[in-house]
Amino acid sequence: MEKKLRQTKDANVVKVVLFGPESTGKTTLSEQLARHYNTVWVAEYAREYLQDKWNNYRKTCENSDLLLIAEGQMKLENELAKKADKVLICDTDLLETKVYSEAYYGGFVNPQLDEAAIANTYDLYLLTYIDTPWEADDLRDKPDLRLEMFNAFENALKKYNRPYILLKGGKRTRLKTATEAIDKILAERTNLDSFSKNLEDIDLHFLHQNTDLTNYDSNSGY
Repeated sequence: MEKKLRQTKDANVVKVVLFGPESTGKTTLSEQLARHYNTVWVAEYAREYLQDKWNNYRKTCENSDLLLIAEGQMKLENELAKKADKVLICDTDLLETKVYSEAYYGGFVNPQLDEAAIANTYDLYLLTYIDTPWEADDLRDKPDLRLEMFNAFENALKKYNRPYILLKGGKRTRLKTATEAIDKILAERTNLDSFSKNLEDIDLHFLHQNTDLTNYDSNSGY
């Protein structure tokens, strides 16, 4: 496997992936979970990469971009895995990139991306359902195909036998369901890497997010 697409194995943490179609609350929940577990979360590299491409060149994603996006994503994940406190929250993974490649490019996936997407492993996938309002932006483009895309994501999890739970409902409901599932895994794992006793080792980037859980409505959208 291409080294740039491979997970490093030197971090003993529980890895959780937010997985699902566009505009289904993945980033919102990533921030919530990072705060809940006082840990770090891995942002979606594709968002920054493609937004810069659009801003600078008025061009959208091309097949040739996906390998670079995958490499950037794994670099972020591997760096932050070393700074996680028992749990690493990932806003996406390479399997999600693979699903998008198949959906947008007639089933084609770069062989290196395909291999890495299947080989890299995580402890839990949080599959986000489409019961959230569609929020348009410069990059999102399939508001009429939300169910088809959701099915593609769930089928990938089933095909590759990934451990996952389905998240529906408002923010509070999703957070509760997610933390209950993560807590069960944490209870079964011992000697996880923890930096909570040494503040100098904690990456506090998630504290800069403007997220206030006290103002969340359990039935609200995203």
